[in-house]
Amino acid sequence: MFRHLVSRSATAAVRPARMQIYRKAGLPAFAQFSTSQTIKASDLGLSSLGIENDNATVFRNLSYEDLAKHERDNGEGVVTKNGTFAVDTGVFTGRSPKDKWIVKQAPSEGNLWWGEVNQPVSPEVFDELYEKVTKYYSGAEKMYVFDGYCGANPSSRKNVRFITELAWQSHFVTNMFIRPKSKEEIADFKPEFTIINACKVVDDDYKKHGTNSEVFVAFNIEKNVAVIGGTWYGGEMKKGIFSMMNYWLPLEGIMAMHCSANKGKDGDTALFFGLSGTGKTTLSADPERYLIGDDEHGWDDDGIFNFEGGCYAKTINLTEETEPEIYRAIKPNALLENVVLKGSDNEPDFFDVSKTQNSRVSYPIEHIDNYEPTSMGGHPENIIFLTCDAFGVLPPVSKLTPEQAMFHFLSGYTAKVAGTERGVTEPTATFSTCFGAAFLTLPPVKYADLLQKKIEEHGSHVYLVNTGWTGGAHGVGERMSIKNTRRCIDAILDGSIKSSEFETEEKFGLSIPKNLGDIPYNVLNPREAWADKAAYDATADKLATMFNDNFKKYVVPGHTDYSKYGPPKN
Repeated sequence: MFRHLVSRSATAAVRPARMQIYRKAGLPAFAQFSTSQTIKASDLGLSSLGIENDNATVFRNLSYEDLAKHERDNGEGVVTKNGTFAVDTGVFTGRSPKDKWIVKQAPSEGNLWWGEVNQPVSPEVFDELYEKVTKYYSGAEKMYVFDGYCGANPSSRKNVRFITELAWQSHFVTNMFIRPKSKEEIADFKPEFTIINACKVVDDDYKKHGTNSEVFVAFNIEKNVAVIGGTWYGGEMKKGIFSMMNYWLPLEGIMAMHCSANKGKDGDTALFFGLSGTGKTTLSADPERYLIGDDEHGWDDDGIFNFEGGCYAKTINLTEETEPEIYRAIKPNALLENVVLKGSDNEPDFFDVSKTQNSRVSYPIEHIDNYEPTSMGGHPENIIFLTCDAFGVLPPVSKLTPEQAMFHFLSGYTAKVAGTERGVTEPTATFSTCFGAAFLTLPPVKYADLLQKKIEEHGSHVYLVNTGWTGGAHGVGERMSIKNTRRCIDAILDGSIKSSEFETEEKFGLSIPKNLGDIPYNVLNPREAWADKAAYDATADKLATMFNDNFKKYVVPGHTDYSKYGPPKN
């Protein structure tokens, strides 16, 4: 979450009349659907997964009311002052990317982007991990199953199933994925992918298996199943399915994106690309616009669609004044993770980072007053790449040509923000291709080719917005001002930026506005914000070299060479 951004003061002016129309049309602002079932494993055919246990009670698609009761009865966490349930995920307060594995086998091995992100594991090792998990569940007294959907567009959505031992983990996926509306809707549900979460199971044989620790998040694409062990962090399930959507959809010609999306009152859709901490969630939760989704989307022939049914926001330093939409979404049915609680009434302290800087809240999207009930939008008019520039040399806003857009999309420059991964406590400059390298399963150029095609076909405008530092690098300069960041975004969305006069700055070849409303020129031009111009030049040259050196890996046969659209080479 990008904590220093403040939403507009006019947050009360949401769309009550519009929401009333949706209610009358049978599209509720929020509803507790009657889907709770108490059944046996054989009723769902779990034996096909190797779970042979009809002695266990299976709780399927519990309502929020039932989930809350199970969470309390199981002692899985505590109820906070306002009734929101809060859990502690233990030592793992973020993803464990070094413990993610994919089975290397035909035919998927020919498609995958192998390396640090997608580490190969043999079918034999996967089978041993899988057996540990299914053996554990075959002896469990109870389990929770959530059957739902990933993808708001029915033509490309996927049926997904999650099996967990903890009620709160079922609560988490109930928040994050698209919820069935009735028992009848899922009477003949056939999962296209299943995640079995055995967080209490560890791999004592990891040295023999050649993996990195007792923790494992392992995928078998051909068998349409993944197993999780050793980590309680809920985000592994969410991002696991996102990784699979990043595999399936592009092979079908549909763009999969790590971005947020919203649309204006006239139906204009905007996309916000960016890693955690750059403003993606905050900027899309705009009281003046309708939220489509905050993190994962697809772009097909019909337009934009959300993958999810909820939001997963950081809560560090959260206040109602700074981010009213997210703050007010924290209420019963939401789920707090790793938030420090104070006093006998369990009041959340969002400023206490003694547990982690990656404290989170998941909530159904209906908790945002001005959400878009269809979770879909038209083809985007504007695409915004958000970067948190720790060097302080990128402009607050620049207009990109289609070719520059591909360079910066493949570069994915930002700062790795504290708390989103284990061991990261200070912002560190990094390049995360496609603004989400950790979740890509195919080679990055595959996504770039698809995005280029979409931009050209629909005439989308692309901008680079720096929400990081200005006037100096991190530790010397200051974070971009709240007011000026909002002004840049507003100018893009209302189209007023198109009337600005532009100039090309020399270090990165970016087209920057010479004038933009009330934003001073010495803010629009980053060099002018530095007192020491020689220090700016040296720092900018350093980052430009990093850009060009990093990009060499994306110059590959059979794909357009975008390297010449990056920083000019001296």
